[in-house]
Amino acid sequence: MAERSFKAEVEHLRLGDGQTFTGEGILALTKALLENGVGYVGGYQGAPISHLMDVLADAEELLAELGIRFEANANEAAAAAMLAASVHYPIRGAVTFKGSVGVNVASDALANLASSGVNGGALIIVGEDYGEGSSIMQERSHAFAMKSQFWLLDPRPNLPSITQAVRDGFELSEASNTPVMLMVRIRSCHVTGSFPTRDNRRPPLTVREALSNPQSDFARVVLPPMSFAHEQDKINNRWPAAEKFIRERGLNEVFGPKQAPVGLVLQGGMYNGVIRALQRLGLADLHGNTQVPLYVLNVTYPLIPSEFLEFCAGKDQILVIEEGQPEFIEQQLSTFLYRAQSPVMLRGKGVLPMAGEYTGQVLLDGIAAFLREAAPAMMAAVVRAPNAELPAVPDLRAVVPIRPPGFCTGCPERPIFAAMKLVQRETGKLQISADIGCHLFAALPPFEIGGATMGYGLGPAANAAFDGGGERRPVAVIGDGGFWHNGLSSSFTNMAFNRSDGVAVIVDNYYSAATGGQDIMSSRADNPTKSTKHPISRALRGIGIDWVREVNRTYDVGRMRDVLREALTTDTPGPKVIVASSECMLNRQRREKPLTQKAIREGRRVEAPRFGVDADVCTGDHACIRLSGCPSLSLRRLDDPLRDDPVAHIDQTCVGCGNCGEVADAAILCPSFYRADVIHNPTRFEVTLARWRNRVIGWLQSRRAARRLDFGATA
Repeated sequence: MAERSFKAEVEHLRLGDGQTFTGEGILALTKALLENGVGYVGGYQGAPISHLMDVLADAEELLAELGIRFEANANEAAAAAMLAASVHYPIRGAVTFKGSVGVNVASDALANLASSGVNGGALIIVGEDYGEGSSIMQERSHAFAMKSQFWLLDPRPNLPSITQAVRDGFELSEASNTPVMLMVRIRSCHVTGSFPTRDNRRPPLTVREALSNPQSDFARVVLPPMSFAHEQDKINNRWPAAEKFIRERGLNEVFGPKQAPVGLVLQGGMYNGVIRALQRLGLADLHGNTQVPLYVLNVTYPLIPSEFLEFCAGKDQILVIEEGQPEFIEQQLSTFLYRAQSPVMLRGKGVLPMAGEYTGQVLLDGIAAFLREAAPAMMAAVVRAPNAELPAVPDLRAVVPIRPPGFCTGCPERPIFAAMKLVQRETGKLQISADIGCHLFAALPPFEIGGATMGYGLGPAANAAFDGGGERRPVAVIGDGGFWHNGLSSSFTNMAFNRSDGVAVIVDNYYSAATGGQDIMSSRADNPTKSTKHPISRALRGIGIDWVREVNRTYDVGRMRDVLREALTTDTPGPKVIVASSECMLNRQRREKPLTQKAIREGRRVEAPRFGVDADVCTGDHACIRLSGCPSLSLRRLDDPLRDDPVAHIDQTCVGCGNCGEVADAAILCPSFYRADVIHNPTRFEVTLARWRNRVIGWLQSRRAARRLDFGATA
């Protein structure tokens, strides 16, 4: 893990029997893996499960003590393929990655894994990134479980339930010879709480020991005729075994009174929001004791018909609370009622919205509307009317501006797009495709560069239709993380093989920055457990791309502009690739700030650049802001009555990257930017020199003031 340490979190993983863990849900998941005898762990970082990978990367000493193999995989497909170790060997394995996009990448391996079945427990921990806090397209992972028929857990969002789900997931996988997906939402990952810990368990069979006694079974190879037998095995053996285990172990939970006219069926991950809504309606107390029966699906696939029908017995109406679309659970529960010829009315979407996150207010409004219609007596018994304690929420959209995501202060990617904007001023608008990563923010103002993104590492491939020649060459942008994840094989090999004439810009900021700053193949860091310092340019030349230009300081906007212009105008055939390199400012500040503060405390001389704008020189045209967009570059109004327009201003969040001045110089803007070096713990000579300078400047200022005409009133 680059520039950050998780030593404190690693110590939490060493807690033993009878102790209490307190912390976040995602770290509790990590501890639960160790307690349940996992033999190997892999995955690919991405919100909201990055923390699991980051902590394990720093816990390799502990993992080695337990005989556990850990691998930070190149992508999600490689992680899912790692679970092949559980196909033939009774070894528990777990991999983790981000929601539906990770499952998309891993789908080939997951489909084969689900077909062949597993011997050891295989757990796929998916960070479901759905809702208002999401950074991706709005899809659910549920469809993949249904498609490939592996089981899906969605535990209640509290630490005891989450850690129990890890144990249940492994045991369910082993009982049904089927991989299990454990879904944790953003709020589940970051919920805090505590749970009693157990001793970490060494796996009964380690991967090292299994390697000494290799096993194979043709019946598990996904080839005809066995692939046809696998489907029958799923339906006739694995599925009934899973249903039996889920029912006998009580993985799903029922809360509230047994007799009531209505009931709520909900995903486990919705439990906290539903209980809060019932509390606000006066139908549940602070301890979660509810007057409305709840059937909580900690396992959302497969669903258990007999269990559901028992819950429906004696009720008139059931509300299904299923976040996201399509309504897979509601459709299947409707089928159960239809086949049982049950008179119970099932409701769901319509009372609740079809799409979008089920926030507290959405759940409150939906449940209240359902109960007013289906159980008016229950609602009438509530002393306090719904929402009575809530003040009216004003609509602030007219006065509070939206805050789209953007580059960090000092981000080295910002000058790349400033240079592109300057080039487009000469060439006209270019066809530009984007990729997943921080550089995607360039699609937003002030740059408005890049109109589409097709997936991690697919930026250049997204321009393939335009690579056949035209008035202007297409341009693609991809990050170094995307390059190593999927880009080298899917985008650049594609460009080389098809003799593309397009231009690709690889943003090399030394890390997989968008996912938290993890090291990758081209990182400059010394990583004791990973292979780094492999130049991207060498990989490009290795697949036959010869026109490669390297810009080793992206803040040089003039150089970036010139290289882009060259790539767009050269007569050289074949792909044109620019590797634009500068360290991610966020990771750089994480590393340098503590060192700088320590040096200042110790009395050592430290020089820190600061940039500013001379208000007397600034014309107020704001072109610098339109070409930079840095959060530290803002506006300030002057007290001068002759100047109505605000001028540019650099605030104290500036990190001294110099991009604003470079942009002003390259675009031939006003020379109002200046640099001042702040010296901490200066030498005696520097103090003396500063005093003399101040005296000279003061004398010049007083002389100028004395020569000014004074039109003030005299006595």
